[in-house]
Amino acid sequence: MLSEIHIESLGAISAATAEFDGGLTVLTGETGAGKTMVVTGLHLLGGSRADVTKVRSGADRAVVEGRFVTTELGAAVAAQVDEILDSSGAERDDDGSVIAARSVTRDGPSRAYLGGRSVPAKSLSGFTNELLTLHGQNDQLRLMRPDQQRGALDRYAEVTGPLEHYRTVREEWLAARRDLADRRRRARELAQEADRLQFALHEIDAVAPQPGEDEDLVADIRRLSELDAVREAVQTARAGLAGDGEDVVDGFSATGAVGQARAALGGTHDAELKALAEQLGSALTVLVDVSGELGRYLSELPSDASSLESKLARQAELRTLTRKYAADIDGVLSWARESRDRLAQLDVSEEALADLARRVEGLQAKVAAAAQELTKVRAKAAKGLSRAVTEELAGLAMAGAEFTIAVTPLPAREGDSAPLELPTGTTVHAGRDGVDAVEFGFAPHRGSDILPLNKSASGGELSRVMLALEVVLAASTEGTTMVFDEVDAGVGGRAAVQIGRRLARLARTHQVIVVTHLPQVAAYADVHLVVDSAADGRGGRAKSSGVRRLDEDDRVAELARMLAGLGESDSGRAHARELLDAARGDREQAE
Repeated sequence: MLSEIHIESLGAISAATAEFDGGLTVLTGETGAGKTMVVTGLHLLGGSRADVTKVRSGADRAVVEGRFVTTELGAAVAAQVDEILDSSGAERDDDGSVIAARSVTRDGPSRAYLGGRSVPAKSLSGFTNELLTLHGQNDQLRLMRPDQQRGALDRYAEVTGPLEHYRTVREEWLAARRDLADRRRRARELAQEADRLQFALHEIDAVAPQPGEDEDLVADIRRLSELDAVREAVQTARAGLAGDGEDVVDGFSATGAVGQARAALGGTHDAELKALAEQLGSALTVLVDVSGELGRYLSELPSDASSLESKLARQAELRTLTRKYAADIDGVLSWARESRDRLAQLDVSEEALADLARRVEGLQAKVAAAAQELTKVRAKAAKGLSRAVTEELAGLAMAGAEFTIAVTPLPAREGDSAPLELPTGTTVHAGRDGVDAVEFGFAPHRGSDILPLNKSASGGELSRVMLALEVVLAASTEGTTMVFDEVDAGVGGRAAVQIGRRLARLARTHQVIVVTHLPQVAAYADVHLVVDSAADGRGGRAKSSGVRRLDEDDRVAELARMLAGLGESDSGRAHARELLDAARGDREQAE
């Protein structure tokens, strides 16, 4: 729910704050006062393109801030809102509400903010679009588009399950289809690539390198190249430690000397000397271990360097591989594994192509079945939605009108990227949203021909069709905010009363905000806001609009003004009071 909106320097509004409650809120005001700027501000929060011409004259930028409360949302919408907030790093305010903001500068780009964080406008629109549904004259025109009509039907039909299944198998089918076409087109090129990979793998297998073998060879070759010097160093070191060499004087050894020192200190009763004796014990352990390792190393040294030549030859073999395939042998082995995987995918034999073609056919059958199931769900829902909207139109003073929905196959075009043959023999375009073309039809009067909505509905009729649709579809967006900008354009009299009645009914499950010029609609409001202008303090020339909430007396006066400009006349106020009482009685009776 939208609890508050603050606007600065947007159109006719210098600075204004409007607070909203649940139920039905109407905004009224004189033409040009700036009431449509409230809706423009909501469109900006919805991520629409920033128009610098909307920045108020004399100001550097326009700012719109909206505070949203999400506690009354349905579980599915609430989960999506939480996911958007988490992914954006946005934070809730202390009271749990979320502040969304958009600024438009006269000379630079616009900026978007969500929960105190700067975010892309797309992220802001992702959040607000879950909470706001905006309906203006442009939105009515969008209702003419086939994708919008299909989207409205899908909201009613609840096609999430069948549509997701169709999309999944369609992606598998398209991927396999592309793979088959690619293999057939590039058969010779792929065969040549396969030959190159087979030759390279055969060369690597013939050498049979082992992991890390090149590094081990470097160490072995260095040792063999300096064999005599290495042996002498090891023997000298071991003799010094163990005392068993020819050059040892009087049988001296490091281990013996340390052991003697340790025994001497350990035989005393002095605690400090005993501690030193323990340290010598640790040193003695290290000396014994090193002496043993040197003995092992010495025993494993070759007696001569005759193996050096064979190791150099092996090193040359490995370097042949590292020059061609990778920087080291581990890289060569990794390249070989990847190449074997690639080679398995490059099977362009007739058998492999036939197997892939059969897989494509199988997936095509699954896509066709999923598409037909989706069509079946839509066709059934189309009957129910058509009937429900027609009934709503009757309640909107269009008793003779008829609303229809046609669900027909979407024919494949020449050179279609996803042609799908159905079991009926019809070839259709398998788009991401199915194979169906959805078209709204409308007949304004009993006996008139049903024509496409864009050819048969006037502006006022289109407004009522859209409202009827929203009333019927309201269950799928319970708890969200619906904004209507002059949805009552082109209507009056009894039709206006019916529109007010339907908006009040919609407001039982939604927050509804309506910009209206009809007193019959305004009379049904729970909250009445008026946008009015006053001199801006510069000799009365510039006007600034503000938003104020009306009490009972002010509301009567505003309705009287809307009643053909009757203003403060007694007859105007009496008529306005009568209108309010009638609307309240109507609402109480409906509840």
